[in-house]
Amino acid sequence: MHPEVITDHPGNCPKCGMTLVPVKSKSKRSTPKNSRGRMLNPAQRGPTPNAEGDRRHEHGESHEMQMAMHSSINIAEPMSRESSGTAWVPDSTPVYGHMFMLGDDMLMLHGGIFPRYTNVSSSRGDDRIDAPNWMMGMYSHPFNDSAQLGFRAMMSLDPLTEGGRGYPLLFQTGESWHDQPLHDRQHPHDLFDELSVSYSQKFNSDFSAYLYFGYPGEPALGPPTFMHRLSAMDNPDAPIGHHWQDSSHITFGVATAGLVWSRLGGIKIEGSSFTGREPDEDRYDFDTPRFDSFSGRISWNPVQNLALQVSHGYLKSPEALEPDVKQHRTTASAIYNQPLGPDRNWSSSFVWGQDDNTGEGKTQSFLLESDYQRGPDTIYMRWERVEKSGHELVLNQADLHRIFPVSAATIGYVRDLSHGRNIDIGAGGQFTLNFWPNDLDRYYGGGPGYAFELFLRIRPSLHGGHMMSATGMDGAAPPAPK
Repeated sequence: MHPEVITDHPGNCPKCGMTLVPVKSKSKRSTPKNSRGRMLNPAQRGPTPNAEGDRRHEHGESHEMQMAMHSSINIAEPMSRESSGTAWVPDSTPVYGHMFMLGDDMLMLHGGIFPRYTNVSSSRGDDRIDAPNWMMGMYSHPFNDSAQLGFRAMMSLDPLTEGGRGYPLLFQTGESWHDQPLHDRQHPHDLFDELSVSYSQKFNSDFSAYLYFGYPGEPALGPPTFMHRLSAMDNPDAPIGHHWQDSSHITFGVATAGLVWSRLGGIKIEGSSFTGREPDEDRYDFDTPRFDSFSGRISWNPVQNLALQVSHGYLKSPEALEPDVKQHRTTASAIYNQPLGPDRNWSSSFVWGQDDNTGEGKTQSFLLESDYQRGPDTIYMRWERVEKSGHELVLNQADLHRIFPVSAATIGYVRDLSHGRNIDIGAGGQFTLNFWPNDLDRYYGGGPGYAFELFLRIRPSLHGGHMMSATGMDGAAPPAPK
């Protein structure tokens, strides 16, 4: 359920569409309390109509408690807004994960794995069997109703399943293998993608602040990372504009400070100092922290279904093979999420990113992706257009300094074989068309090219707000989702 949803009239839950029903009235009005037994402040209570008019969203028997689910980054924000690093997604975004209440503390577990077969056509294509994957835990410890300590850990077994070269993905660039730049392949992620700690303080109902430190972690630059955007969560592939938009999500050394105003939905201003260098080829080690780069980001969630951000960053020497290159990255994104009813949701994202590299100038990237889920069925799409230099694509000397617009369009489908039973196991496939200018035919062959994948998608089921451990609760197991 979503017990934080409170209205003074009948209707449907704006997060998942379930019918709102009245909470059992009491003979005496009492100050609402959260699941830890603490008094809720006005911002946590929401509207305060009379007892008979109070309506809360329930998926089973009525419970007489108010459950406040806070972000592990900032105690003043709802958990549904939390994403990668300190980035925001819309407040109405469904959460796929398992929550455990350990006294006053909260633990949320996320993750995903895609065992699959991939086949990429063209002269630079490849085929292989692999399994991109990630797992994440978020833990929060409140000191009181206005202060909280948060911890997050994210890991990937890509070094085992992908090897050093990563998986085939036409036009993808960035990082290296055996001291050679990778091209037309997505690099594997490090074993440790995030180990971070944060402290947040709520000063009043409208204003809060936080400090975040990660080694590794994610600076305030770009939209939420692709695997943490619901619009991209069913697609096993990284965007080919990853290094124009959200590639800094694994940074060995990052410190971020943020200020949040709750009015107008939520406005956040934050800044980071971080290490500009991409992770090295040793995916099991911890790289040297440098704190030689910086970024700033403004985020705004004007309504519960929309998350907007603009950001800019300076990255010193992002690629180890080109230590003298410096980069300025600018991004803007809009993420829209629309709950459509019980177990139905539609999420879409638009992302623009621009890199300005030493000696190369500005190149642009555009991404549009969408994901429609109805019960066990999900349809998704992604379209991208990215300007990449001959240097990025590792072409011959004559083409190194030319800029080539390349694009890719993907459509995919997943059918859950197990749905809503703690673990969702889906069987899916996707088809991609790749387009390039005629001048690249000598490298890629005659276009357009194509790629297809057959995969399993394994992840935790949808967290409905009451799908959690009974530890510290009422001792009863939560109802199974329908």
